[in-house]
Amino acid sequence: MTTKIVRVVLVDDQESFRSAARLVIGMAEGFELVSEAESGEEGVDSVTQSSADLVLMDVGLPGIDGLEATRRILQREPKCKVVVLSTYEASEYQSRALAAGAVAFVSKSEFDPDVLRDVWDAASLEDGDTGADSCPGSHG
Repeated sequence: MTTKIVRVVLVDDQESFRSAARLVIGMAEGFELVSEAESGEEGVDSVTQSSADLVLMDVGLPGIDGLEATRRILQREPKCKVVVLSTYEASEYQSRALAAGAVAFVSKSEFDPDVLRDVWDAASLEDGDTGADSCPGSHG
């Protein structure tokens, strides 16, 4: 049986975190980093152009913040799943992230391959989705 690769877009303005997240994605079996962006606007464009299945979105970004970028991505690509990653406390941003359409809020300090897999699996099951379809309209 062939496992579908989950195509990931990473949106974060800090190179140090993007570097760490690249390692996490690389260690997580079945995930592939397809694009990176440093601002909310770049993130929206990257998702539209990359056939992404999953977006890892920071909250504090230059330009539009990660919550507004999440809303815009999901308006354009409703099958995409967005996970908001932040150094902010969950109590401060979790409800706002979920209200924006994110499937989860994860503290950057807790982000690892197992958390990535667990969040993806939970989001896919919640939708009754096997993860077989990426964002609509983004296939070549």
